[in-house]
Amino acid sequence: MARPNILLIMADQHRWDCVGFNGNRQVQTPHLDRLAQDAVNYPQAICPYPVCTPSRYSLLCGQYVHQHGGWNNRCTLEANIPTFPRLLAEHGYRTRAVGKMHMTPTYLDVGLHELELCEQDGDGRFDDDYHRELMRAGLVDAIDLYDQRREFRVRAPQAYWQSFGAQPSNLPEAWHSTTWIGERAVRTLESWSEEGNLLICSFVKPHHPFDPPLPWATLYDPAELDLLPGWTEAVPPGDPVQAYFDNSQLTEASMRQIMAYYFATISQIDHQIGRMVAVLRRRHLYDNTMILYLSDHGEYMGYRHMILKQGHPYEPLARVPLLIKYPGNVGGGTTRATLANLIDVAPTILHQAGVTTPPEMAGLDLQDPNADREYAFLEHTVAGYYMARSRTHKLIWDRDPSRCQFFDLRADPLEMHNRMDDPEVQPLIADFREAIVRWRLFDSRPALRLNPQARQIERHPAGRIGERDLLRIYFEQQAAPFLQG
Repeated sequence: MARPNILLIMADQHRWDCVGFNGNRQVQTPHLDRLAQDAVNYPQAICPYPVCTPSRYSLLCGQYVHQHGGWNNRCTLEANIPTFPRLLAEHGYRTRAVGKMHMTPTYLDVGLHELELCEQDGDGRFDDDYHRELMRAGLVDAIDLYDQRREFRVRAPQAYWQSFGAQPSNLPEAWHSTTWIGERAVRTLESWSEEGNLLICSFVKPHHPFDPPLPWATLYDPAELDLLPGWTEAVPPGDPVQAYFDNSQLTEASMRQIMAYYFATISQIDHQIGRMVAVLRRRHLYDNTMILYLSDHGEYMGYRHMILKQGHPYEPLARVPLLIKYPGNVGGGTTRATLANLIDVAPTILHQAGVTTPPEMAGLDLQDPNADREYAFLEHTVAGYYMARSRTHKLIWDRDPSRCQFFDLRADPLEMHNRMDDPEVQPLIADFREAIVRWRLFDSRPALRLNPQARQIERHPAGRIGERDLLRIYFEQQAAPFLQG
């Protein structure tokens, strides 16, 4: 039997219900919706940690963050931790990634034969392929630069702050990160052999800043958009005034404009996914290809008067879209209520490839119809909370007792009524707390900072630390006119 090809498409900060196949009738995602007809949808999926790098490491290695130890966006992943790309490579797969991997070091060796990167946060943007090509073309992704780099952000123009980072990109569409990534994914698929290929295509968007290029920036009329479920007129008591943008200043008009550009970046990704699927169909590879679409974590997008991801793990932040088209389109067009977690991706992929899942991986094989769990768990040790979620209830257990919350998701799906002090549900809360304690008895490691000896893809010409200053100086010069705007 031919080994299946695997195409894993990852978005960043994509709210689970901002896609057509999960019931949103405002955002235009025709290609994903068509893919869903051949795929299994897991609408109860959550991320293991609502921060980019920790969640991505968990996806790669099938472990919770307290097991692999990568607590923040500057951590690394130990070389002895098995990852699904490395195991596939050891079994003859040709493995490649394009886009945003968000690793430390930038070209960390996790078993991918080739990396062609477009990074956003940290020093990755001064190491990667995308920004080197921008420099050679005399361009700069100005809005993204002053949204992501603190030394530029303190000088960002007033329009950036007033719009909450929702502005059309200064780049032409051909040079926008979504197009750049999509183009390289298409080229990779054109080069695939008939079987045994892995491509991770990881988009920067719809992560902030909300900066679609033209013509995508004109796709949605903000006045015609309905605010997403969970919007409140002010920040509810107990929720934060966020640090990245002052969410207390959000208005309905500003929120609709943010949504219009957020949706536009999702639709732009959907267009690139349509291109990828078209290549697979034309080359008669579609049926034998496992295609996954997911996000590393969610986005509030107006929920309880918040944007981005700084705050409690409410549903829009914890839940992620998860769509899996299995080889042969098995189960296509169905929806499963499995309490899935991104740690399940690695074992699910390995099972399809006929590779034994190592015991270190804590996830489930999601194709197994009996695969499920009583509780789905999420953690954020830096922020000081854990979350246990069943199909009907949810506990947010914070190190600060005043911040603990318990919700009945059946009666209160928008999480507006904290029942933590309700005598009627105390036995149920005790069950959830005990479940968290049992879960956290797994191996727990300290935060793994960058080891100077961490393995990089040595054959790749980019990523040499000494070249960072060249790009820093170039972007400082090119960004000057935008910072003065």
